[in-house]
Formats: sequence, structure tokens, C-alpha cells
Amino acid sequence: MEYTAKTFNLPELEGISKRSVEEHLGLYAGYVKNFNAISSKLVEYAKEGSEKNAHALSELIRRRSFEFGGMRLHELYFSQFEGSATPLNADNTLAKQLEKEYHGYIQEYFKAVGNMRGPGWALLYWDPVSKQFLAGFSGEQHHGHFVTLPIILALDVWEHAFILDYGAQGKGKYIDAFFKNLNWGVIEKRFEQVV
Repeated sequence: MEYTAKTFNLPELEGISKRSVEEHLGLYAGYVKNFNAISSKLVEYAKEGSEKNAHALSELIRRRSFEFGGMRLHELYFSQFEGSATPLNADNTLAKQLEKEYHGYIQEYFKAVGNMRGPGWALLYWDPVSKQFLAGFSGEQHHGHFVTLPIILALDVWEHAFILDYGAQGKGKYIDAFFKNLNWGVIEKRFEQVV
């Protein structure tokens, strides 16, 4: 089965330029294309025999998870902006759980995670076993995940997400813009689906 790049209903974003969004969406489409190409090549190599292509197969399998991570994380990322910026509803389950765990400082805490050195993603997961959030950093996009936990909030902190608008040193300003543009209704629905 081939994957198809999704189309997102994105408004004009405050502090994130149209050009930056267009470049970023192009990168996302590349992840989808590359995942499909690698998947086809894996089938081709498997038909020829795994021993014959062992080194190529192992690299393609590793690379495939990178492309898949880029595809899915960007889908989570862009969908958070769909519609329009909407504040977090203080009366819902998500807001109450965030308040319980982060005492009103989720944005500051998440910004600290996002400001870690290196490319990757700041991710907020929900652990249904312990009934708590876990914030983490996925180096690149296929390392460092909390296995099996659903992602509630996804922040792309690769340089491509902010360098056009803020330069190489502007990650913090970009993260502020990210939070200004979130549609918390989308994030609330994600949370409701896994609680």
C-alpha cells in the first residue's frame, strides 16, 4: 500500500511565514515519497533473496523508519494548526491533567525540551498505564520514542522548521510562535481518543 501526502487546512500563521510553511510541506511530501520508494525497493530486494542484499536491506530498513517518522510526525505537527489558533479550554480533561502535572507551566517546560541541542522533535506522550504525560525528545525522528505511547503534542525543532523566519539561533522565538498558532481543539481530541 502506498501512502499519500495529506493536505492540511492551514490558516496564515502568526510568526511562521507562508514561505516557511510551503518549504516545510514540501519536505513532508518528500518523506512520504521516500517511504514509498524504500518500501518498493524492500519488496524487490526480498524477492531476490535476503542474503544477496543483506547490507542494502539493513540500511533500507533503518532508513524506512526515519522516513516513516518524518511522515507521521509532520502529519501530527501540521494538523495542530488546522482551522485556526484556539486556546486550551480550561474546563476539559486535557487542561485539567496538564494543570495537575505542570501547574500552568506546560509551555515553558515544553520549550525547554524543544530547546535541546540537535535536530529532532519535542513530543508530549500520554501513558495510559500510569495515567500521566511524558515529555520527550526524539533525536532525528526515529530515536528516543516512548514505545507504544500515543503522541498528544508534536513540535518540530529541526532547523528547517525555523531557520527561514528566525535564523539558526532563533529556535526559542519559533517555539513561541508555535504555541501562539496551536489549535488546542485538535490536541484535545487526540487526548480524548486515548484517555
